Amino acid sequence: MGMSVDSGSSGKKRGFGKKKQNSPEMNVTPLVDVVLVLLIIFMVVMPMMNSKFWIHVPPKADENTEVVPPNPDALQPLTVTVNPQGHIQINQDVYPDDVFAQRLRGMLVARDTRKVYFDASDQVPFERAMAVMDLARGGGAAHIAVMTERLQ
Repeated sequence: MGMSVDSGSSGKKRGFGKKKQNSPEMNVTPLVDVVLVLLIIFMVVMPMMNSKFWIHVPPKADENTEVVPPNPDALQPLTVTVNPQGHIQINQDVYPDDVFAQRLRGMLVARDTRKVYFDASDQVPFERAMAVMDLARGGGAAHIAVMTERLQ
């Protein structure tokens, strides 16, 4: 903000003991300009602040419709296991290597998630476990969770 100071010199010589005190005067023009610009900005922006969003609520179920419980197999997570003999199991079913990827892909399509839990026996070589994980990835598994403990 600008300030103006009157020097008080009018050309006359004053007495030695008498001094006129200088008084600062505040220039409020820049302050008013800034406040008016901010007021205009807020007037333009405020109507845009009211954001709207839509909620789609499902229709109310009729009393005549029968509620179908979910399939219990759909709730069970997919667990890919490599047993000590090196065979691949999905949950409890054993599949050969050439059928495993297709069967896993079919199971993942039927679910809403592409997460697979992976467990390998301690006697299985590391290379075999990695090969089965690659087959699972090729079968459509987006997330492979390696299990450290058995699922309950």
